[in-house]
Amino acid sequence: MSAKKVVKGLAADAGIEINGTQPWDIQVHDREMYDRVLKQGSLGLGESYMDGQWDCDDLETAIAMLVTSAAERRIIRDPRLVLRLAGFYLGQVVPNRGARRRAYTIGKHHYDIGNDLYRRMLDRRMIYSCGYWADAGTLDEAQEAKLDLICRKLELREGMRVLDIGCGWGGFLKYATERYGVTGLGVTVSQEQVEHAQEELAGLPVEVRLADYRDVTGTFDRILSIGMFEHVGYKNYPVYMQTVHDRLADDGLTLVHTIGCNAPIKSRDRWIARYIFPNSKLPALTQIDEAARDHFALEDLHNFGPDYTLTLRAWHQNFTAAWPELSASYDERFRRMWVYFLLSSAAAFRVRKTQLWQFVFSKYRPGVYRSIR
Repeated sequence: MSAKKVVKGLAADAGIEINGTQPWDIQVHDREMYDRVLKQGSLGLGESYMDGQWDCDDLETAIAMLVTSAAERRIIRDPRLVLRLAGFYLGQVVPNRGARRRAYTIGKHHYDIGNDLYRRMLDRRMIYSCGYWADAGTLDEAQEAKLDLICRKLELREGMRVLDIGCGWGGFLKYATERYGVTGLGVTVSQEQVEHAQEELAGLPVEVRLADYRDVTGTFDRILSIGMFEHVGYKNYPVYMQTVHDRLADDGLTLVHTIGCNAPIKSRDRWIARYIFPNSKLPALTQIDEAARDHFALEDLHNFGPDYTLTLRAWHQNFTAAWPELSASYDERFRRMWVYFLLSSAAAFRVRKTQLWQFVFSKYRPGVYRSIR
C-alpha cells in the first residue's frame, strides 16, 4: 500500500479530502509529504508543513478533525501501519526531563528567541498563558481578568510576600504589586525575561532572578506558578510540591496554573518536543493530585481549557499582523512553524484533548477558604 493511499485514507477517516475544496481540506504541494507523515507521524506532519509541502486554509479545524478522528484506532488495528509508524513511536521517552541539568534548556530554546516577538504577539502586559474570557472581549481584558482572578484566589493582602515561579516577563508581579500592595520574588530560567522584567519592575518592591525553583530560599506568604508546571517533568512533581511546601508559610496558599492532559502519559509529541518545548510534558490530573496530597489540602480546582483556544487565536492574529516587521528577524520556515504551533494548540484545546487547570492548595490548616470565580 503506497504512503499516499494510506495518508489519504487516514485523512478521509477524519473528514478531510486531500486537495479538496473545503477550507479544512489539506492541499498537498509535494508528494514527499505522504512518506514523511507515514514514517514520522506528528513530527513528519509538522515538519512537512514547515517546509511548505502542504497548506490548509483552516488549519485549526483540520488539526481538530484529525485529533478527533478514528485514524489512531485504524492504525492500531492494521499491523502494516504499525510497522510503518514504528519510527514515530520509538525514542519518545526521555528520563527526567525536568532535572537540574536541563532546567535552563527551555529558556534558551523557547523564551529567549526574542522579546520583540512576544511583545508583538502577546497582550500589553506580556502574559504568555491562558487568558480568562468569561467577561472579556479582548486579549488585554482576558489577561487582566486572569491576573485578578489569581490574586483573589490567593487572597492577596497588602504586605504579603509572594514567590512567582516561572515569572515570565514580570506581568503578574507588576499587577499584584500595584493593585494589591504585595512584595515579591520572581524566578525564571530565561535571561531575556529577566532583563525585561527587571526593567519593567524597576522601582517596585519586587526582585527577579535567573534561577531554578529548587534554588530559592526563604519563606513566602503566597507561592504561584503560571504556565511553568508543564516544564517540571513527571519525575519531579514530588520535588516541586516538597519545595513549595518548604518555602510556604504555615498559613499560606499556593496556586498552580497549568496545561494538562486527560490521562497520564510518559511519551510526548515529537514535533512539539523538537521545535517548541524541549524537556517538557503535560501533567495529568491524577499525577498532580498524587504529588500534592502528602503536602497540601486541595482548596479549589478550576478548569477553563476552552479559553485557551480563544487566547491562541488572539496570539495568532497578533503574530500574523506583526509578521511584516518580524520577518526582518525570522525566516519563512519559522513563520510556518509558529503558525502551526499556535493553531494546532488551539485545536487541541478546542476538542478538549488538552485542558487548563488552576489548583489552589493550602497546608493542612483550620479555616475556610473562599473559593472565588
